[in-house]
Amino acid sequence: MAQRLYFLPKPGENIMPKRRKDYTAKFQLVVETLQHQSTDSEIARAYSVHPVTLSKGKTHFFDQGPEIFSGRDQVKHYERPIAELERLLGQKEVKITLLKNFLGGR
Repeated sequence: MAQRLYFLPKPGENIMPKRRKDYTAKFQLVVETLQHQSTDSEIARAYSVHPVTLSKGKTHFFDQGPEIFSGRDQVKHYERPIAELERLLGQKEVKITLLKNFLGGR
């Protein structure tokens, strides 16, 4: 009897092949919904999608719209400077509060 060898994945290694996501049908569904030419239930019926799924997809689109079209890297590019400015603003607020307490204590 032949011996079988099994290769176990390394910890953290993904064993499933990477597939590219196809958003064309979902995108067309969202575009039709936003055009308001038909009701949501008619659109859901035409695409064989449950109306609740369509509603959740619209909500997701409105919440994540900028990230969907610009790409995650571009959003991260703007998030880093904003986070740094927020940190600096917090430091300045602490300094102002300390100075107010010090000067107000006289």
